[in-house]
Amino acid sequence: MSAVLKINGTEKTFDDGLPPTLSELLSKLQIDGATVVAEIDGEIIERKNFAQTELKDQMGIELIRFVGGG
Repeated sequence: MSAVLKINGTEKTFDDGLPPTLSELLSKLQIDGATVVAEIDGEIIERKNFAQTELKDQMGIELIRFVGGG
């Protein structure tokens, strides 16, 4: 059964089901959790809680990446 997350304003469908946690979503998207701030449905998630934060169909997720530079 497919599920949908709205990530940074874009709907993404997961035909094989949602990754169960935020950290597994980041891994699937090839995003290093150490370089991102995550907000789910308006609530900022502390990095230490990424592995315990369960995902559900239709959640809204904002991912903000830190980029180094000068």
